[in-house]
Amino acid sequence: MAAAPHYKSVVILDFGGQYAHLIASRIRRFGFKSFILPADTKADLLKDAAGIILSGGPQSVYEKGSPQADPAILSLGVPVLGLCYGHQWMAQAAGGTVSPAKVKEYGPTAIRTTVANNPLFKDLPKEFTVWMSHGDEVSVLPPGFETTASSKDCTNAAMMDLKRGLFGIQFHIEVTHSEHGMEILRRFVDICSPEQWSMEGYASHVGDDVKKEVGDRKVFMLVSGGVDSTVAFTLLNQVLGHERVTGLLVDTGLMRKDEVLGIERAFEALKIKNLHIENASERFYKALKGVYEPEKKREIIGNTFLAVQKEVSDRMGLRIEDGWMLGQGTIYPDTIETGGTKHADKIKTHHNRVELIQRMMEEGLVVEPLKELYKDEVRQLGEELGLPRELVWRQPFPGPGLGVRILCAESPHPVDAALLKDFTLDLPHTVLPVKSVGVQGDGRTYRHALALFASHKVPTDAHYALATSIPNASRVFSRVLLCTSHTTPFDPVFVPTMIEKDTADLLRAADAIVDHEVRAVNLYDRIWQFPVVLLPMGAGKGHSIVLRPIESTDAMTAAAFRLPEALLKRMTDKILAIDGIDAVFLDLTNKPPATIEWE
Repeated sequence: MAAAPHYKSVVILDFGGQYAHLIASRIRRFGFKSFILPADTKADLLKDAAGIILSGGPQSVYEKGSPQADPAILSLGVPVLGLCYGHQWMAQAAGGTVSPAKVKEYGPTAIRTTVANNPLFKDLPKEFTVWMSHGDEVSVLPPGFETTASSKDCTNAAMMDLKRGLFGIQFHIEVTHSEHGMEILRRFVDICSPEQWSMEGYASHVGDDVKKEVGDRKVFMLVSGGVDSTVAFTLLNQVLGHERVTGLLVDTGLMRKDEVLGIERAFEALKIKNLHIENASERFYKALKGVYEPEKKREIIGNTFLAVQKEVSDRMGLRIEDGWMLGQGTIYPDTIETGGTKHADKIKTHHNRVELIQRMMEEGLVVEPLKELYKDEVRQLGEELGLPRELVWRQPFPGPGLGVRILCAESPHPVDAALLKDFTLDLPHTVLPVKSVGVQGDGRTYRHALALFASHKVPTDAHYALATSIPNASRVFSRVLLCTSHTTPFDPVFVPTMIEKDTADLLRAADAIVDHEVRAVNLYDRIWQFPVVLLPMGAGKGHSIVLRPIESTDAMTAAAFRLPEALLKRMTDKILAIDGIDAVFLDLTNKPPATIEWE
């Protein structure tokens, strides 16, 4: 009998956390086998695993219906590491207690190790900074366990039962913003001694899967010109041949300045000529007229994409009944933020995960060659396929384009006075009458942004610290901004806003300034993504612009990028010169507690 696919591998049991696949990809990059299985996989199916990692998750372990693992995994004699929710589940399953935390921790947090015999922390500094994202904590350790690390607000930030090879960690070691996180994960993997695995030939492996999935059919591929769709389209061309692939670029009217022309020239340079460009901008503006709710916008954009795709494919004779299927450049963060794993909380619905797409997937009519990959892996694959660096390392851009960067509202979001009752801050500030999406404890939040004001209009270390502490302590805010256009607070003037050509052009102009200025000082490659957001409010009769530069490697976590003072001032001045813009803000917030995009 053949060995199970997870034989001598590190198995990640997925409790619905945003980072389950990130853990697996980290282990693969160490050069070892890793697989993801459902949280409730029975222990007897895991007895041949080299080790088990329990992922994070959006729920509370003590809630009815929360995901549970088989407690027998703790008695297999296999090393087990629990992370965040997994840490809490291990504690509860082993006889400890999990309770709501007095202080919820989100973002960078200092911890101190408390014992010398923990093999995961050996030779690490006594104190270092890690990435927290939790609202519950292990309040009472299980029998046989000892505390191995604590933070100011979380006594049992890490624990272990060394005799049984059981380790629990409240923070997320798998994200790049946890200092020494990769060292801790690697040490656990070394304890497990799994079989080796190599990234060599990865493009060939993906190609084999595509051939098997597509069979003798052809693929009609939606192309945006971003990294993901470019790599997916190129891969399909190389694997299936140009005659079996047709690409469609839909100009939605929500593209960046001169975007369509740039994409067309890039593919011409690659000698890829099977790309059709369809200008449907007026159709998108019409479909979005009077629409304000973020999820509704995404749904309309996704469905309009599909309607245009169907019309073009019918016109070109590329019908499903004639053996064609839909191709997309979906990557894994898109699926888990849409709640695509069993226990994952929905953060937002991506345009390539609307209901019609889901139905087509169930019918086997969609091929997504990158669906198990993260952004950094997509870039590696792109380089292996021979794509030029300027395409592979282009900053990510959302599929719905500027549509998710124009915050639409018919009226201001009122602030709940009762929630603000206990909030105090001894700095000039204003609560903005808009809300944006956040992610805290692997779950979705939808809260206000708090704007700070300073005499020099540039952020200090104290401002960035507040961007972590305020969302952690308050139920009102998911973001903290600094106003770079004004030194004193003003009462925001609300401007009813929806997606139309004028608002898209306004944002396009600001976005083009940011892109030009960042490239002029050679910072483009250092900033992972730079969303520019249009708010339905201003200091007078105009709108506001939010600058959102971030650094990341995989989109699962992100830190606010600190722009040089001269660059920030120059950007602000040039954006304020745009007719219709009268305020500029800089988003100081990490992910978590805020998502990268505002919607």
